[in-house]
Amino acid sequence: MQIGIHVNTFHRHTLDETLDAVVEQGLDCVHFNMSVADMPSMPEEVDDETCQQIVEALESRSISVASLSGTFNMIHPSVDTRRAGLRRLDAIASVAPRIGAPLIALCTGTRDPDDMWRGHVDNDTPEAWDDMVGSMTEALDIARRHDVALGIEPEVSNVVDTARKARRLLDEMNSPRLKIIIDGANLFHEGELPRMRAILDEAFDLLGPDIAMAHAKDLARDGRPGHVPAGKGALDFDHYVRRLSQAGFDGPIVLHSLSEDDVPGCIEFLRGLLAEEA
Repeated sequence: MQIGIHVNTFHRHTLDETLDAVVEQGLDCVHFNMSVADMPSMPEEVDDETCQQIVEALESRSISVASLSGTFNMIHPSVDTRRAGLRRLDAIASVAPRIGAPLIALCTGTRDPDDMWRGHVDNDTPEAWDDMVGSMTEALDIARRHDVALGIEPEVSNVVDTARKARRLLDEMNSPRLKIIIDGANLFHEGELPRMRAILDEAFDLLGPDIAMAHAKDLARDGRPGHVPAGKGALDFDHYVRRLSQAGFDGPIVLHSLSEDDVPGCIEFLRGLLAEEA
């Protein structure tokens, strides 16, 4: 497995400075966000000059792109907002092959109108699922046209909030372009931490062959997504990494939800785990 990091962990004035900070940490793999190229995360369009600048900045440092951020609220209550997200996804997807990103990371969404990472009571309704399937169908058509894959993540605050729902979506979509981003810190509803290993095991049993990328962060409590640096919370990382290995996963495991000061320690922590597993 290759250790990567969310590129916007580093707050610099320019793209070059940001990527230099990645290299200084001994890393050569990132989850890329267009915001570090002085653009919105989901721009309406990306001009050729900007795209070429990104390509040259990455290539000159031998940095590979594990994934590209394409998150928008796929079940936002406003149809117009969902349509705008799909338009911007098309712009992102047009960039992905040029910068070497095989995967675009999505958010399956929430009925909360203000925060796509906050849960809502209506997320569990048939209507919410149907809206998500509609958005995903269009997103997969975009992915096909641009020859890229899409990654979804089971996450307690979104409509796909369990591994079982992620499996259901994979089966309904039946597309080789739909993949899983697994994040052990995002799987636990309120009261489920005592069943941590059983829930992790279920996730890997159901989703293992479809995992294209793994996240490495931690959680302080169940019932909400994790936002703690890897190794500093409640997640059983030994079991998480072991199940990744048993699933045959050999892709990028990407650090996020950490400060720049946390980066060296989290890299050391992950490298130790990966060495033990190897």
